Amino acid sequence: MSAYSELRAALRETPKTWLVTGAAGFIGSNLAEELLKNGQTVVGLDNFSTGFRRNLDMLRGGAGKNADNFRFIEGDIRDLACCRQVCAGVDYVLHQAALGSVPRSLDDPVLTNASNIDGFLNMLVAARDAGVKNFVYAASSSTYGDEPTLPKVEERIGRPLSPYAVTKYVNELYADVFASAYGLNSIGLRYFNVFGRRQDPEGAYAAVIPLWFAGLLRGERIHINGDGENSRDFCYIDNCVQANILAACAARPEALNRVYNVAFGQSTTLNELFLLIREEAARHNPRAAAAEAEYRDFRAGDVRHSLADIGRAQRLLGYKPAYGVREGLREAGAWYAAHL
Repeated sequence: MSAYSELRAALRETPKTWLVTGAAGFIGSNLAEELLKNGQTVVGLDNFSTGFRRNLDMLRGGAGKNADNFRFIEGDIRDLACCRQVCAGVDYVLHQAALGSVPRSLDDPVLTNASNIDGFLNMLVAARDAGVKNFVYAASSSTYGDEPTLPKVEERIGRPLSPYAVTKYVNELYADVFASAYGLNSIGLRYFNVFGRRQDPEGAYAAVIPLWFAGLLRGERIHINGDGENSRDFCYIDNCVQANILAACAARPEALNRVYNVAFGQSTTLNELFLLIREEAARHNPRAAAAEAEYRDFRAGDVRHSLADIGRAQRLLGYKPAYGVREGLREAGAWYAAHL
């Protein structure tokens, strides 16, 4: 039995109360649903700046008879009083609320800073004062910046290449200070290109996988930024959920107050990704099989290559990603075909 399977069994025997910020978002809604399925009590917080009420409906539907264990509060992490309200009586915090996207941060660095740094600090203060056991937060692979070494290892980072990357690095610094100054246990999870069900394909800042699935299923033209040889370590949502729950329940001192890469540990170029997504989309729209991509300029703030070393998470958290890129794309394709 895997560490994650054992942990879920233990949680069902001794349920806890969890706060998931960004609960109406892509990752947050999947976290909340998984926790509810395993008999936990979940408080959700979101201001709907990037999340959707439909995600709350879907997580409640997925939770089945346990949906009554979910309490949602509409609020903003930039409001300290709201953060205090949602942290009261909580065992674990899974802090996902943030304004993601490198291009968005380049367009509006002030708003990105307010959500990702001011809001993050509010959550740390509220969690500290509420006495939560562990504070797990969404860090980012963008923190590696211009560090060229592959695979990426947690202790070696470069200069950030975007305002978004700056905010995520500052999160790590603040979490470290709160651990040493106040004894607040925290774990940062540096996400590498998480994808899967409920990731929004619409809007100017849509991620590449949902954007391409939507385009191919609808018969629209697909664009690749640059020459298509940029590579990423794409991580399916269920791997990300596993890492969050393992991190929240980590008890070994050597596992706490660290950052961890959350990825699959394999790189895929955008050209390879396009072929894989086209193959999956064609299962649901046969015309997609003939689609060709159109190339355009490289995107500002993007790193050229990204690949994670996940050894630390494997050793100290028991993380074992269950989905590779192809398996994740198979499930994602079916979900988009059913929901677009």
